[in-house]
Amino acid sequence: MVLPENNRIPDKVTAIHLIAVCGTAMGALACLLKAKGYQVTGSDNNVYPPMSRFLAEKGIAVMNGFDPSHLAYRPDLVVVGNAVSRDNAEVVAIGQMGLCYCSMPQAVNRFAAAGKRQLLIAGTHGKTTTSALLAWILYWAGRDPSFIIGGILPDFNSNYRNGEGDCMVIEADEYDTAFFDKGPKFLHYTPDAAVLTSVEFDHADIYRDLDHVREAFGRFVSIFKSNALLVSADDNPDVIALAAQAGCRRQSYGLGDDSDWRLDEIRVEAPLTHFRILKSGKPYGRFQNRLIGAHNLKNTLAAVAVADDLGVTPDQIAGALMRFSGVKRRQEIRGEKNGITVVDDFAHHPTAVRETVQAVKTHFARSRLVAVFEPRTNSSMRKVFQNDYATVFDAADRICIRTPSMLQKVPEGERFSSLQLVADLTNRGKDATHFDDTDAIINDLQHSSKPGDVILIMSNGGFDNIHERLLSAL
Repeated sequence: MVLPENNRIPDKVTAIHLIAVCGTAMGALACLLKAKGYQVTGSDNNVYPPMSRFLAEKGIAVMNGFDPSHLAYRPDLVVVGNAVSRDNAEVVAIGQMGLCYCSMPQAVNRFAAAGKRQLLIAGTHGKTTTSALLAWILYWAGRDPSFIIGGILPDFNSNYRNGEGDCMVIEADEYDTAFFDKGPKFLHYTPDAAVLTSVEFDHADIYRDLDHVREAFGRFVSIFKSNALLVSADDNPDVIALAAQAGCRRQSYGLGDDSDWRLDEIRVEAPLTHFRILKSGKPYGRFQNRLIGAHNLKNTLAAVAVADDLGVTPDQIAGALMRFSGVKRRQEIRGEKNGITVVDDFAHHPTAVRETVQAVKTHFARSRLVAVFEPRTNSSMRKVFQNDYATVFDAADRICIRTPSMLQKVPEGERFSSLQLVADLTNRGKDATHFDDTDAIINDLQHSSKPGDVILIMSNGGFDNIHERLLSAL
């Protein structure tokens, strides 16, 4: 058993081992630690490309599986990923050997964010894109930021950066920290500025209900220093209520007439979206970018508000936005074959699915839109969102729903039903089809797709490499 008193980071650390190193965030942390000169090793059950190759290129030794022998060299610190259980063989060895251990956010706070302005992006939706936008704006403005973000930024070909500047952008997650710390990850940081994009029920394996989620975000806004800045969305009642509780500087953003930061004169001329920003009711500047959808305009506005507070000029912001390449798996065009476009997106929560489908349909207004959805998260595989999903695909011309591949992990009485969703969609007049597996979806789309179609694939997982397989089959 690990001892609570050993959940600490020693004053002197040279060697660090990461359990479950192949996760997106843990892999980024490992690379940051290596870049800062630490001896870094890691282990995982899922050691395969691209993460295994990525870590190897950075000189990080990754061991396959979890075994006490991986700790035989007695690292000064062991970082335990949040998916790791207390009965993991290496966790048991930590206790037996009396090694010091910590969570991922504890390590980020100590080794990567210490001494820097911590810029946190929090909320149920939009965290990754808003974080990426802010990091890119700061980089373009010559601020040389550090960041750790939950998605790959094509502009950096990475989801982390070890910059020399005074700012660090952190995607601040509300998910629990580790088996020994069930509090949200974002409580481990000390924000100098933060964005709160939205507050909705999600992570049904962690949170009981919306009140439980509100409680977590309430704790988040309570940690702000008086001189910190909270930039909060103007269209979410829970965000508005939480922002009012914060004892720090506050600015709102969105489309509301009373918001501190507002969007107007929005014009879509694909591939560009043109818009004007107002600050305190006065023109701030005219901008354009290549992001798709109203939700991404609001993400952009939030990043602009934080950048402005840090002294970045409107001209610098305009240059950065024009050149921003987006984030992988966020409305990412994976390819085009025989006039058929395949788009990939990470959307899984009902709100994110609705916004994504609407955004893609608006962008490709003359195309038939086929929405392909894999319920895969702990929340989407539960019936908690069963009724909500029936209303979020309205902008699609055809809908393909896959049976969740890991449904056995959910108690039978709590399981989401793909068949019921398709029935509900059909009753609402939608063209919807249920599929038992990915092969069946690819086979159907291979024969039913036609030039001009846009196929939007939504999942927070790999979806059996459906994107490349579909493009090959078309």
